[in-house]
Amino acid sequence: MRSSLVLLSLAGIGLALLAGTVMQAQPQGQPAPAATAGAPLSGVAAEGRVVAYPGAEVTIGADAVGRLLRVNVEEGHLVRRGQVLAEIDASDLVASLDEAKARLEEATAERHLAQLNADRKLKLFAEGVLPAFDRDAAARDVEITQARIETATATIRRLEATIAKTRMISPIDGTVTSRIVNAGQMVDRGDAAFVVADLNRLRIEGEAHEADADRVKIGALVEIRADGFPGQSFRGRVEEIPGNVTLRRIKPQDPARPTDVRVLALKVAFEEKTPLKLGSTVDLVVSAPGR
Repeated sequence: MRSSLVLLSLAGIGLALLAGTVMQAQPQGQPAPAATAGAPLSGVAAEGRVVAYPGAEVTIGADAVGRLLRVNVEEGHLVRRGQVLAEIDASDLVASLDEAKARLEEATAERHLAQLNADRKLKLFAEGVLPAFDRDAAARDVEITQARIETATATIRRLEATIAKTRMISPIDGTVTSRIVNAGQMVDRGDAAFVVADLNRLRIEGEAHEADADRVKIGALVEIRADGFPGQSFRGRVEEIPGNVTLRRIKPQDPARPTDVRVLALKVAFEEKTPLKLGSTVDLVVSAPGR
């Protein structure tokens, strides 16, 4: 009986030690690494970077010369199409616009009076009271005041167009990924000020060695890996392939690899939502279509 109790006690101690060892092997609060979905692909190796689709990333620059009066957005801000991102001081132009509008009002009033005078003299001429010279002079006055109206109107349109160029406006909905300017600084025509990108419209520009060009097909499944996400992979598909090879444009991550080789550029569409950022470099494995 005593020997049975001793054996049971030893067995209990052994189980407790085994449980403690298991608990130490899996620290509390540390979840087990998530398994990568799907088996790793084999195929053509390539390098790439995350880019925006054409038209989904734009650089917005100055279209006028002057000092920035205000900058309305910061990097990371969401903006809408037509939103004013920054404004160049246009106080002189606004003053000129106000003056042109006043001249338009003056010319409009003068034309009204000239028309009344011309109508009256035309009636007198018809009655034989007024010579033709006075009738023609009154008609000429109407034409002159009308020309003043047209000149003032054209001046207003020109000034409004010039003032519009002092406003930097986003042409797309997106996120401000770069802000290059600050309020108070001088800018010239063509100076870059902001980069806005639609981060919901991203894909990958990849480069495969020209020797593998015949192995890359439209619709091929692509495995995507990035150094910032070890142990994870994402899926995409080849959606564009050019008809020619070009010199390498993407700087290889391995400095020992040559940069003057010819490559096949390919565009890869994401098949799932990923945490990859615009501009991230990635490694690709391009499989056969349909895999």
